[in-house]
Amino acid sequence: MTDDLSRAQRDHWQSTYQRNPHMYGYEPSEPAKQAADAFPTGGTVLELGAGHGRDSLHFAQRGFSVHAMDFSPDGLAQLRGRAEQDGLIDRITTTVHDVRTPIPLPDSSVDAVFAHMLLCMALSTEEIHALVAEVRRVLRPGGTFAYTVRHTGDAHYGAGIAHGDDIYEHGGFAVHFFDRTLVDSLAQQWTPPEVHAFEEGGLPRRLWRITQTKPR
Repeated sequence: MTDDLSRAQRDHWQSTYQRNPHMYGYEPSEPAKQAADAFPTGGTVLELGAGHGRDSLHFAQRGFSVHAMDFSPDGLAQLRGRAEQDGLIDRITTTVHDVRTPIPLPDSSVDAVFAHMLLCMALSTEEIHALVAEVRRVLRPGGTFAYTVRHTGDAHYGAGIAHGDDIYEHGGFAVHFFDRTLVDSLAQQWTPPEVHAFEEGGLPRRLWRITQTKPR
């Protein structure tokens, strides 16, 4: 991905959160509910691409300690405000972070990592591999990585503005659509991935929910 596209996407998300506070509401996503059931009770969860925090808040409500990261300061400010309101602020830490750079956490420091549609943002294949390597680094042995991505069976795949590397832009949002080969390549040095297809939204978006574990 070019730096120009990256900057444009960061600016677009920031302005979107400014114009539409709490744009996704506060009901957690279905993948977050499923992940909360699978993650170790009372553990530490890192959410990448947390946005305004509907899933981070759900993890905190379920008793997890949560580190929420996103490249939008406005989204994270909305998350902190709601966490204060709900009495969950002691369980949530927020960090403004661009996932194209190393995750600012020590090795083997979290029990689980969750990312809902973060990996299928405007990231190149090389950047996605680097990010998953970082996720593996910060996870404790036996830790779980649960993520979702839009895939090449989605209605928007191959349409809109093409940026190369299976990235297409619609309405200002650029998406990297995954094929199964990419999913499998990201699971090297992990347990074999569990891959479940599901749909979300009115279009609908077609996604995979992927769960893989760092070997002990």
